[in-house]
Amino acid sequence: MTDDATAAPERFQPPPRSFVDARDREIEIRTADDADCDALVDMYAAYTDADRAQGIPPRERRDIDDWVAGLIDGGINLAAWHVDDSTDGDRAVGHAALMPYDDTAELVIFVHPDYHHAGIGSRLIRALLGAGQRAGLTHVWLSVQRDNHVAMNLYRSVGFETTNRERSEHEMELDLVAE
Repeated sequence: MTDDATAAPERFQPPPRSFVDARDREIEIRTADDADCDALVDMYAAYTDADRAQGIPPRERRDIDDWVAGLIDGGINLAAWHVDDSTDGDRAVGHAALMPYDDTAELVIFVHPDYHHAGIGSRLIRALLGAGQRAGLTHVWLSVQRDNHVAMNLYRSVGFETTNRERSEHEMELDLVAE
């Protein structure tokens, strides 16, 4: 992390952000905190085994609860919400976090399967990287299953580069300092 978060111009715009997705749904991206944990746990609890990657999110609700609480407590978190005036409230449809340590941060991002291929992941990751820049982060990395081509294309679209290719996964990195 840098001491002066304004040292370089921001390449990504931080939240809050609102937009209409490719399926004509109103989506809002905003900072996630303790008050959002239950909605995020509900989102992850609906995942099937096919929706999980590298063992996350966990399968059991109590484990999901602990995992989400750890992300919220230890990192920079954003949630994407489907804003629907016809229901009792907004529905969590995406979650992304940066988990800082030393001079880098690990990125995790999930979009509920019912909301895939609608442009939410692209906007969520850009907003998260903007929040990371604003917090003074200079480097981000992630691990992705090598057969998850949709995710790898998303990561490449915002500037991540593959730095390590293992049998089952790739590590990718991005410098947040503007060039």
